Amino acid sequence: MTAVQPVLGRTPEPDAVLDLMRRSFQAAVAAADPIQLLAPHLPSPPTGRTLVVGAGKAAASMAAAVEAAWPADRPLSGLVITRYAHGLALDRIRCVEAGHPVPDQAGESAAVEIRSMVASLTKQDQLIVLVSGGGSSLLSLPVADVSMADLKKLTTDLLRSGAPITDMNIVRKHLSQIQGGHLALASLAPVTALVISDVVGDDPSSIASGPCSPDPSTYRDALDVLDRWSVTPPTSIRVHLQKGLQGEVAETPKPGDARLSHVTTRLVATAQQSLRAAGAVFAAAGVRPVLLGDSVTGEARDVASGLASWVRDIAQDRSSDVQRPVALISGGECTVTVRGEGKGGRCSEYLLSMGLAVESLGVADRVYGVAADTDGIDGASEAAGALLTPTSLAQARALGVQPMRALTSNDALAVFEPLGLTLVTGPTRTNVNDYRAILVL
Repeated sequence: MTAVQPVLGRTPEPDAVLDLMRRSFQAAVAAADPIQLLAPHLPSPPTGRTLVVGAGKAAASMAAAVEAAWPADRPLSGLVITRYAHGLALDRIRCVEAGHPVPDQAGESAAVEIRSMVASLTKQDQLIVLVSGGGSSLLSLPVADVSMADLKKLTTDLLRSGAPITDMNIVRKHLSQIQGGHLALASLAPVTALVISDVVGDDPSSIASGPCSPDPSTYRDALDVLDRWSVTPPTSIRVHLQKGLQGEVAETPKPGDARLSHVTTRLVATAQQSLRAAGAVFAAAGVRPVLLGDSVTGEARDVASGLASWVRDIAQDRSSDVQRPVALISGGECTVTVRGEGKGGRCSEYLLSMGLAVESLGVADRVYGVAADTDGIDGASEAAGALLTPTSLAQARALGVQPMRALTSNDALAVFEPLGLTLVTGPTRTNVNDYRAILVL
């Protein structure tokens, strides 16, 4: 066994630490690359034709992986939907770009076409459905009595409310002709759903709102979500959900429904795989990785400030079970309740909150951090996330930026951008949710 060669001492060069943090994120993304992972999960070609459909931030790269692995002499066609600027040039499968996180007409038109293609399959054919995070908005085909305009308004209001993605998807599944298992119901052919998970617990029914999965939630649950997050829906949506509650509209297919017995679901990539890959990068540098799990959720600023007390104990050698240097690694999707008009998403807001917390606890000089979304986009910005150094906040103040004011106005990138501490990757064409690592030296 080769001995680990530590690259970080007690007072390492900041550039070396930042390089390590960047490489850990790169490893997390690479561990979820469909091009490397998908082929072993593909079913064999059928006697008939194979149709490939799908939606999500990883849809284009997943489709490219299918094309690369599929026999050239066997039929293959299809259509996938991905976010604008996330598309790829494909040979046998068409790729359409559409709106995310708010659905649009391009996505609705493509969803109509996908449903029609699926409905044309026979039992001799095969359907492969490529499912990844972002598919809920991209594969939007609202029920007949709900307009796309109303669905867009509801989605925007839910996003601003701070509702977690699982709650949002409960509502969307009950407003869709495709999600909540309805796409699989439309297919006479056997269905193989290949899934890249971006949700806590890797539940296929929650990933892209589960187009091929039974749905344990109900119309009552959907109405409860709206009440819980104080979201008043457009009238058409409230009426439809009330009809469902009263039994006037059929429920989504539930677990155990025999109509979904022709579906096989395979997880291709998960957040846990990515966290382990990042941990290996730290271990190789002589830093102990501590995986906090892939299910860390909650308001981003609160999650960070809550972890900061443990960071302080470690930095001051008051933790009996963890010694420095250590990397506290977590995944999952935090939320941000939007109160201001600033620039920055949940990852950069988490990191800014962490920086302020460890500063107030007097241990900022020993703490570095990275927080970034594995899809390459944090919130509405062009950055995947950001990096935190012991001097970040002091440097920002020297430039006239007030970090606490930036946090209050959801403007975290105002702190990190001027310092060159953003991570800009462009679309990664995968998505296993957020990656966060706090390094305590």
